[in-house]
Amino acid sequence: MARGDWRRLDESDVRVRPGKGTRPRSKRRPEHADAVPAMVVGVDRGRWTCAVEDDPARLVVAMRARELGRTPVVVGDQVGLVGDTSGQPDTLARIVRVEERRSVLRRTADDTDPFERVVVANAGQLVIVSALADPQPRRGFIDRCLVAAYAGGLEPLLCLTKSDLASPDELVAAYAELDLPVVVTRSDQDPEELRARLVNRLSALIGHSGVGKSTLVNRLVPDAHRAVGVVSGVGKGRHTSTQTVALPLPEGGWAVDTPGIRSFGLAHITPDDIVAAFPDMKAMAEECPSGCGHLGAPEDADCMLDDLVRTGEASPGRLASLRRLLASRSKLEEYD
Repeated sequence: MARGDWRRLDESDVRVRPGKGTRPRSKRRPEHADAVPAMVVGVDRGRWTCAVEDDPARLVVAMRARELGRTPVVVGDQVGLVGDTSGQPDTLARIVRVEERRSVLRRTADDTDPFERVVVANAGQLVIVSALADPQPRRGFIDRCLVAAYAGGLEPLLCLTKSDLASPDELVAAYAELDLPVVVTRSDQDPEELRARLVNRLSALIGHSGVGKSTLVNRLVPDAHRAVGVVSGVGKGRHTSTQTVALPLPEGGWAVDTPGIRSFGLAHITPDDIVAAFPDMKAMAEECPSGCGHLGAPEDADCMLDDLVRTGEASPGRLASLRRLLASRSKLEEYD
């Protein structure tokens, strides 16, 4: 056959380049049906400490599996582990699954920061720790923690410390309309009532530095060895908890100790997120004009929540308390 005479070619003369394989590519990931359930109790530099089957005596160090990518894993998360789950020194398991969260406590650095930071997952209760004196209580911070609890699906509990230095009556009265449970502690007594409220629950403790949170944790978990803060002369104290960690309670349950913080940004929370936590007002709020912030006049003159007071379905004090929480979203510098 003359060179270049393509008309006389047949299939035997054609060289076919082999394919890359007959097996189709798939994005399916292994299901890991044999993964062991565990709860994350600590995070440190790309390693997660997990309690296998929520047992504090079975701690395992794990890394995040490659297939999870950058999936966030935080204290309180329920995860699935594979690999070496013996917990022996120098062993490392892999986190291959993060279960759907039942609740999430989130915060932002400030009210303009779009990046949400998940503080703890799956906590049933948020214990807001505030001192009655030394340092003075900051109602704005308490309000913001309440907002974050309501929006994240946690039950709030207000814990007032240092009652040997000041009376709790005024602060308790300020939250009476919210049906907020309150426990009062003092430095020279055991926190029995608080302990009873934590048994068999996953509870997160949050508060400003110097309010006595670490002192409470040391009493609730005697072997926690958490540093006790020394309040400075200006009343701000120093940060004594540097990372979030879940500590097992002797009576059962977990106390999540969070780092002392100075502000609580709420950039991720909308007014409707807050109102949703008030069943007696949620339905009426849905009748409000679009974009209503539920603050009432003059900002929201057509807010329907005022009708609840006029008809006697809600007390003026309860509506005022709700609106104080709503106002706290946009006043970080005043409510710090």
